[in-house]
Amino acid sequence: MKLHYHLLIIDPQNDFCDLPPPATPALPVPGAHQDMLRLASLIEQGGAGLSAITVTLDSHHRYDVAHPTFWRAADGAAPGPFTQISAVDVRAGRFAPRDESALPRVLSYLDSLESAGRYQLMVWPVHCEIGSWGHNVHDAVRAAYNAWEEERHAVVAKVGKGANPWTEHYSAVMAEVPDPADPASQLNRELIASLALADTIYITGEAGSHCVKATTEHIADHIDPRKLVLVTDCMSPVSGFEAQYLEFAQVMQRRGARLATSAEVLPELLANAENMQ
Repeated sequence: MKLHYHLLIIDPQNDFCDLPPPATPALPVPGAHQDMLRLASLIEQGGAGLSAITVTLDSHHRYDVAHPTFWRAADGAAPGPFTQISAVDVRAGRFAPRDESALPRVLSYLDSLESAGRYQLMVWPVHCEIGSWGHNVHDAVRAAYNAWEEERHAVVAKVGKGANPWTEHYSAVMAEVPDPADPASQLNRELIASLALADTIYITGEAGSHCVKATTEHIADHIDPRKLVLVTDCMSPVSGFEAQYLEFAQVMQRRGARLATSAEVLPELLANAENMQ
């Protein structure tokens, strides 16, 4: 019997991939380049067994609440990448938005973010700037899904996230603090409905500790987690967040999701391809 297998590729973008020189990714995740090569191979070899592919794209402006360009420290300098900023820090004057008029909104945001208990604001290097090389999809992955599109006469769905500069948007399902004035930051019902049609959702992408984690957690809140397969050798954590990634994988496994390598997934896709003929 033909099954509906949906491949979800989260943020397979140049800025997250540890590409070899002379490439200069802004936020390279160790192992991501090899993850993407394995993912591309999986699509090339097993794509005939896939009914749908969705790609999410981290999409930021240079001026963003999670970029150094937004903030100044007490000495006037921009905070370095990987600086965490809390509402307490801002109220104490250790950090402030460069635009002083933004202070009330920023404090409201930080209070809401911290009360949710998922993340504290992290200042990242400017990354995945809309229109930049870093925003583009890894070449091998794009070539693989382009070939799938041509062979299947189908379109790979693209889902943008992160263009609202006032909220962090790790998850493709919704921002960490949705903006009431911005539907794009709120629950992506269309994405959930598309994924809900699947018998199995194969989840891949970068980074396992952040955008993959956040997206998967939100999906599992709306779709039976037993439909989810984390393709573990097609994702990697940000350096220093390995423990968070491992905990996430273990929690998802307890919720009913399956962990599998691309080599373990490929026979499932090939078998489904036979059923689809």
